[in-house]
Amino acid sequence: MTMPFAGGIDANANATLIFSLVAAVIYAFTLDMRPTLARSAAKTLAVAMLAALVFMQGGPLLLVVALLLSGVGDAFLSRDGEKAFLGGLASFLAAHVLYVPLFLLGGGGLDVLSTETWRGAIALAMAAFAVVMLAALWRRVSPGLRVPIAIYIAAILAMGISALTLANPWVIGGAVMFMASDGLLAAEKFLVPAIAPYRAGIRYAVWVLYYAAQLCITLGFLLA
Repeated sequence: MTMPFAGGIDANANATLIFSLVAAVIYAFTLDMRPTLARSAAKTLAVAMLAALVFMQGGPLLLVVALLLSGVGDAFLSRDGEKAFLGGLASFLAAHVLYVPLFLLGGGGLDVLSTETWRGAIALAMAAFAVVMLAALWRRVSPGLRVPIAIYIAAILAMGISALTLANPWVIGGAVMFMASDGLLAAEKFLVPAIAPYRAGIRYAVWVLYYAAQLCITLGFLLA
C-alpha cells in the first residue's frame, strides 16, 4: 500500500493519519445517535490527530493551532444546546482567524485575484455566498446570535479569499469545502424544518465536507 509519508503504514506519520481517518469514519456512523462522551471523542480526535500530524512533520505552527482550535470546536458542536453552539462558533472563528495569515504568508498576495480571472471569479462567488448566507440567517436566528454569526461569516469569507492567493489546489479546494460545510451546517440548524426527512443527509454532507476540507488543507501544506 502506497502511503503519503515515508516509512510505510507503521511509521508514526502514516499511523497518525490513519488514526484520524478511522476516528472520522467512527463519528460518521454515530451522527444520528444521541450525544455521548465516546461520540464527542471520535469527532474531536479526527481533526486533533491532524494537528498532531502537522506538529510531528514540522509543519506551520499556525496550522497546528488552527487544527487544535477546530478540534475544540468539534467537541463543543458534538453536544446540544446554544452554549455549546456558541463555544463551537468561537473556537472555529479563532481557527479561521489563524488560517488567514497562514494562507496569506504562503500566497502570492491579493493582487493575484485581479490578475488571474479564475481566482477573482471564485472570490466573487465566495462573497456572494457569504452575503446570501447572512441575509438568510439574519431573520431566522435570535437577536443575540446575529452579531456573532455575522462576524463568523466575515471570518470564513476572509479565510476563503486568502486561500485563493496560494498556488496550492489542495488548500484552495479545502477552503471551498470548508465554506460549503459551514453553509450547510447553518442551513440544517436554522433554515431546514425540524421534521424535514433530508436533515440526516445534510448532517452527513456537513461532516464529509468539513473533514475533507481539514484533510486537504493539512496534506496541502505537508505534501506540497
